[in-house]
Amino acid sequence: MSKFVFVTGGVVSSIGKGIVAASLGRLLKSRDYSVSILKLDPYINVDPGTMSPFQHGEVFVTQDGAETDLDLGHYERFTDTSMSRLNSVTTGSIYQAVINKERRGDYDGGTVQVIPHITNEIKERITRVAKNTISDVVITEIGGTVGDIESLPFLEAIRQLRKEVGRHNVLYMHVTLIPWIASAGEMKTKPTQHSVKELRSIGIQPDILICRCDRALQPGLKQKLSEFCDVPAECVIPAIDAKSIYEVPLILEREGLAQQALELLNMEQRQPDLLQWQTLVDRMYSPKHPVEIAIVGKYVRLSDAYLSVVEALRHAAISMSGELRIRWVNSEELENSEIDTHLDGVDGVLVPGGFGSRGVDGKIAAITYAREQQIPFLGLCLGMQCSVIEWGRNVVGFKDSDSAEFNPHTENPVINLLPEQQDVVDLGGTMRLGLYPCRIIPNTLAFQLYHEEVIYERHRHRYEFNNAYRNLFLESGYVISGTSPDGRLVEMIELPSHPFFISCQFHPEFQSRPSTPHPLFIGFIEAAIARSHSSFRIHTSVEVF
Repeated sequence: MSKFVFVTGGVVSSIGKGIVAASLGRLLKSRDYSVSILKLDPYINVDPGTMSPFQHGEVFVTQDGAETDLDLGHYERFTDTSMSRLNSVTTGSIYQAVINKERRGDYDGGTVQVIPHITNEIKERITRVAKNTISDVVITEIGGTVGDIESLPFLEAIRQLRKEVGRHNVLYMHVTLIPWIASAGEMKTKPTQHSVKELRSIGIQPDILICRCDRALQPGLKQKLSEFCDVPAECVIPAIDAKSIYEVPLILEREGLAQQALELLNMEQRQPDLLQWQTLVDRMYSPKHPVEIAIVGKYVRLSDAYLSVVEALRHAAISMSGELRIRWVNSEELENSEIDTHLDGVDGVLVPGGFGSRGVDGKIAAITYAREQQIPFLGLCLGMQCSVIEWGRNVVGFKDSDSAEFNPHTENPVINLLPEQQDVVDLGGTMRLGLYPCRIIPNTLAFQLYHEEVIYERHRHRYEFNNAYRNLFLESGYVISGTSPDGRLVEMIELPSHPFFISCQFHPEFQSRPSTPHPLFIGFIEAAIARSHSSFRIHTSVEVF
């Protein structure tokens, strides 16, 4: 039978429950336990697919095509385990399922209520993950903060579950904040006490406290928290701020988190193997090659909108002892200013995905600059579509080349709607989503990077390269290096005359892992490092990772 760990959060939002859940997953995996991690999100949207990146950050896409919270990306990267639509549950999806059952008459005419119908549906979603993944441990992160009205049905459901599966099969972890009050020169435990009191008022007594703090706990605070929160002192786990999220599992291991969790769950204590993870962190903290990458996007004021892209760049940089420096460039600003002021001196240009026409001309200008200045370039999803539009306008000669998404009346829609999307009305969950095969053409940069004839990558798009222009592009020097197995859909395009210029319709960032960086990002960072060695310049408007 699977064991269940529930991670709740208190005091403030964005406290790091997802990283704690992912870190525990890593520690259990290092002990040869199988793990699956589930996110329960309290918002009423069925999924985040239709939400603005400014509202919610990145939408992470699973192999089976679910549009999910960005925390699922952390789960996959930390545990090297692919998640599915089962691992993402929202209040909206719960209510939708219950209402559908009511409409079918599944409740035999009974009154449908939060308890038991909503809570039973939540419990069924949790146990479904255990049944389908056959995991030793299912870790569930409860979104939001204890005290939020939206989270109450989830908290009630996990309270009930402990009675149903047995006390020693369920563990409650509560992540909380221990603030440092500078004027008083001390740390305060009162917010944590109130948070635990709120949790206990609904019937949940935390077994482990994870205490977020920016410095070591002051003497006596562990014992104080233990006494006031009714948690053994050894289960009060400090989680001191780290320079990188990848150091968090090592910090929590030193504090004894996994050992306490296994003891409370009556599981065998095994020796962890964290050598590879420690090596990863050591390499990250001792880089040899500074490399500066410009990410040109429309959502750059919220870096979480491109979280997986940044992580994939970081994975590749670590693998080559590179010190990754990100220069965030708002694509809208490129439309009304000299591009040199934004991109001069960068070692690589990356144009990520997105939707809508805002900022697209700036992205196209950045691609022109990278192509003409021979700067390594990587285009992802919309980035590929923009590179096709740029080539159509500036090389093929169709000045009105555009995407039918941005200009439905253009005479040269080099990017057009997928045929199967013609009659789609609903926006949520209706794109080309999830894992699809791609056939790589021999003797191309793509084949040189992947070393495989057929690859599988995750997609999230409605528009695609217009095959009516395929021959014109091939004749003008573009190389189509990846297509769908039947050759119908263009998946990758590259310029052989360029040091490194490649675009893909899919999202390779979703499959990059710290231990196995993605081939496209490895090639991109390698080319950028080579450029930095040939023309090194110092810039200050960058974010260092």
